[in-house]
Amino acid sequence: MTIVQTVPVVADISPQAVPASLHELVLQSLDDDQAMDVISIPLDGKSSIADFMVIASGRSTRQVATMAQKLAERIKHGGFGHSRIEGLPAADWVLVDAGDVVVHVFRPEVRSFYNLERMWAFSDKGAG
Repeated sequence: MTIVQTVPVVADISPQAVPASLHELVLQSLDDDQAMDVISIPLDGKSSIADFMVIASGRSTRQVATMAQKLAERIKHGGFGHSRIEGLPAADWVLVDAGDVVVHVFRPEVRSFYNLERMWAFSDKGAG
């Protein structure tokens, strides 16, 4: 009788390939999926909803949906828990809420219409 032990195959992962934080994982995932115009807005002092808001664009509804789904999978497999995804059926604007990082993935036309960058990247200096 032969005993077969299953050993999980681990890809060649260097320490640099494993993101140190959820924010780094999000940025790497979007880069891997060829997101366009990725920006990260630190929300410290602006809002308590998250630490970072990341905004990115995809070329089509298919790419937007795929990027969001892969991001949610990578967050889960990275040990950061489950993400909540909104807007996947239409995929014009998909929100991935990962807790400390909120990600908005848009088609370019929809992104320019809502212009979240302008709304959230306001100056820390007081008016006047």
